[in-house]
Amino acid sequence: MALVVIDAGHGGNNPGAVYNGRQEKDDTLALSLAVGRILEQNGVDVYYTRTTDVYESPTRKAQEGNAVKGDYFVSIHRNSSPYPNQYAGVETLVYNQYGEAARLANNINSQLEQVGFENQGVNERSDLVVLNRTQMPSVLVEVGFINTDSDNQIFDERFEDIARAIAEGILATVWGT
Repeated sequence: MALVVIDAGHGGNNPGAVYNGRQEKDDTLALSLAVGRILEQNGVDVYYTRTTDVYESPTRKAQEGNAVKGDYFVSIHRNSSPYPNQYAGVETLVYNQYGEAARLANNINSQLEQVGFENQGVNERSDLVVLNRTQMPSVLVEVGFINTDSDNQIFDERFEDIARAIAEGILATVWGT
């Protein structure tokens, strides 16, 4: 049985990106819990780095994922740009473009694209702790731009579809389909 570590980005005194009173930490927690529920309903074990509004450092989150011997690590975030409504879409970050993490990232992005997000691709970010200190395939999913109204509309109106899309991308990877 696979164990997927679900990391809701930010939390506690770290709100992440903020736009018109909307805080990234709230969106990521709600979405992480929804994704985890779907995974659990499909027979996948889930470990959450947080289930409430608390802050843990990225280093601590990576250590937790390693300690529970997760098979995959999925960190959920919202993107932000310098100007409102400048960019739109989903982007998934990986340590490098090769291997299982890249496959997981592409599976998630293709599912999110079907929900209605523009697919900004899979991009390398070797400097992120949750990608470079985890001992398992790890991705950081940027689920739309929090300061882009059209992405927020998709996020709000199709929330359950988004959770299912992320979960289906994970399941396709776990099951090797």
